[in-house]
Formats: sequence, structure tokens, C-alpha cells
Amino acid sequence: MTDKQMVAEMKTLTKLLKEAGADLVGVGDVSGLLPASLKDLTQAVSVAIHLSDRIIDEITEEIGPTHTYFHHYRTINTMLDQLAAQGMLQIQRWGYSAMAIPASQSLNEKDQQFRGRFPHRMASTRAGLGWIGKNSCLVTPAYGPRVRLVTILTDMPLVVNEPVTESRCNDCRICADACPAGALAGNVNWVPGLEREALVEPALCSHHMKNKYQHIGRGAVCGICFRVCPWGNNKRGTTTK
Repeated sequence: MTDKQMVAEMKTLTKLLKEAGADLVGVGDVSGLLPASLKDLTQAVSVAIHLSDRIIDEITEEIGPTHTYFHHYRTINTMLDQLAAQGMLQIQRWGYSAMAIPASQSLNEKDQQFRGRFPHRMASTRAGLGWIGKNSCLVTPAYGPRVRLVTILTDMPLVVNEPVTESRCNDCRICADACPAGALAGNVNWVPGLEREALVEPALCSHHMKNKYQHIGRGAVCGICFRVCPWGNNKRGTTTK
């Protein structure tokens, strides 16, 4: 495939995804970062949808998540899975291999607790969409951490973006101080290759949600750590608590 063809097909794929509801689309080189079963799929198409600011703003440190947020969370995950399916099938029609990784799926195998098959956040940093914040969420310049993600892995040669390699959280620890579970370290800035556990203790986060928010989606969501993030708030001229 020529460079001109790569650019044209990337434009077609991006147009398809954005017309179907994506807010951000990028491609990253993930060669060498995949398990053996997926190592032939060297590129990751990262797709993000901006969550409703109005719904996120209803999440508070005192109350936690809302029923509306839980419904919104599930709805956006479904949208993302549908977007990924459309992109995957288009890539397949072009004659290449592609696999859509579910937007929200925890395998919880013996050696893979609280993990999906492939980390969407890592794909997004490789695709230039943002960095991993101290809340262990992807933080984008446009929307802060108020996004949900999905990934399409493929062997199709596409134009890749410049990866993000530095955090822009600096000395901020608002999310860590607000976390009701005490699950966020708050004193470490992300760099590529940093283990997730250096930023967050996922078991503490999960147990808190199940204990405190069982009445909302059986304790599957929280959202406080990205509700308070200045990168999400300050874009609209508001302030954190």
C-alpha cells in the first residue's frame, strides 16, 4: 500500500467512526506490546466518546455516582462497541485482519485481576489521544478524563500518530485526595511502561464500589476521580470542589 493510499483509507475510517458518534480517533503502533496471541496485529485504532458533562457534574464526593450516570456509562459502552464493530468490519472489507476489543470487559482470570484483554488506555497514549492521569484514567487535552474508550487492533498499515510519552498532571493530586477508597497513590506521574499498580490499587477501588454503591448498578461505577479532575472541569470554565 502506498503512503497516499494509507492516508486516504485512514481518512475514510476516521470519517466513518466520527459520523457514527466518535469524538476522538487515533492510531498507534503497538508492535511488541501485545500478547503472543495478538502479536500479528501491530496497530491499534483508539476511539473515544466524550461523556455528558451534565451527567458527570452530578457525581459528588458526598453522594457518589448517580443512577443516571450508571445508565449513561452502559449506553456509551454499547455505542463504543458498535463503533468498533463498524470499524473492524470496514478494515476486514479492505482485506486486512482486525479485532475489536470490548469497551468494558474484565476477564478476572487468576493472574489477570481487574483487567481486560487489552488496555484501551495504553492504546490511546500510543495513538496520541492523551496521557494516563493520577486517577489511572486517560486524560485528554480536549475533554480531560471524561471519555470512554474502545480499541480496534489490526494488521492494516495505517498512518500512526505521535505517541504521548509524558504526563501533564505535574504536582496535582486532586483526584487522589478525593478518592473515597484511598486507592490512588497521587505521588507518581505516569510514564510509558509504568505498572498500573503504581497509580492505583484496583482491588480497593472495586471493593469500595461494591460496598458503597451496591444500590447503583450493583456497585459497578464510581466516577469521583474524573469528576473532580481540573482537565475536565476547567475546559468549561468551572472549578473543582
